[in-house]
Amino acid sequence: MFGGFTKDLGIDLGTANTLVYVRGKGIVVREPSVVALRTDTKSIEAVGESAKKMIGRTPGNIRAIRPMKDGVIADFDTTATMIKYFIRQAQKQRSFFQRHPNVMVCVPSGITAVEQRAVEDATKQAGAREAYTIEEPFAAAIGADLPVWEPTGSMVVDIGGGTTEVAVISLGGIVTSRSVRVAGDEMDESIISYIKRQYNLMIGERTAEQLKMEVGSAMPLESVETMEIRGRDLVTGLPKTISITSDEISEALADTINAIVEAVKVTLEKCPPELAADIMDRGIVLTGGGALLRNLDKLLAEETGMPVIVAENPLDCVAIGTGKALDNIHLFKSRSSSASRSKR
Repeated sequence: MFGGFTKDLGIDLGTANTLVYVRGKGIVVREPSVVALRTDTKSIEAVGESAKKMIGRTPGNIRAIRPMKDGVIADFDTTATMIKYFIRQAQKQRSFFQRHPNVMVCVPSGITAVEQRAVEDATKQAGAREAYTIEEPFAAAIGADLPVWEPTGSMVVDIGGGTTEVAVISLGGIVTSRSVRVAGDEMDESIISYIKRQYNLMIGERTAEQLKMEVGSAMPLESVETMEIRGRDLVTGLPKTISITSDEISEALADTINAIVEAVKVTLEKCPPELAADIMDRGIVLTGGGALLRNLDKLLAEETGMPVIVAENPLDCVAIGTGKALDNIHLFKSRSSSASRSKR
């Protein structure tokens, strides 16, 4: 019973999904970063999976919102409430004597000092004893079992919901990195606007996400796949069903994919030659939900001339890495205080 005293938590606070890692247990919470609010009373109606089901289906007095935008906090109070809910979910078997946990939260590498402080404050408000931050690509590299503490170059490309994080890591630190606010959400928006432009059809976020997952590809597929979708015809205002091909989705995603490829190239150009040679041997590792987009690894390999590998559990890498980093929490304590000093 008393073993439950120090169940520290690692939180992958993503734009699309939040994962919570409990030290000694692994990932125990995996829910969408969505909160349903009552606009009249400002009270919380639902959080996570049940709130996501409400997106696009709520009455006028309920709004389903995503309090994280592009990997950073867009709505402070709602985010704090959401974190509190996820911490409670992770501590369901909490003993009476258990103290508040230390919480490690991952943040984008391009975050400002103000944004970083907002994450720490929201986490403390949600019940953390101490809040620490770890940069997302660094957490992803730890979760993908890359040798981050050794004097050898590892390159990770973490494509989440709001941001794509590209970083070269060596000796326990990020040598060069790039954070672009182009990722899974941007892909969904590209699909929505493509279908609106081509077919005068309005579809929702969930349909766009489904298209991306089922027939989406970074390059045209050898055999074309199709999927039927329903939406609202913008001319007649009535519901309509059409078939969309995988080639059309590849075309819709082209600009977004190019922005990610460009971020990878820029990071490689800034990489010291010795580390570039290490990456040539080991390859670039893809993590995050975006890594599951078909043929993205092939396209990146073609564009960079480097081997590209998709991590074993791309969706869980950041959460696992954030949790594993709890073992070296003393390093992040000094790092976050010096980082906020240097950013002031």
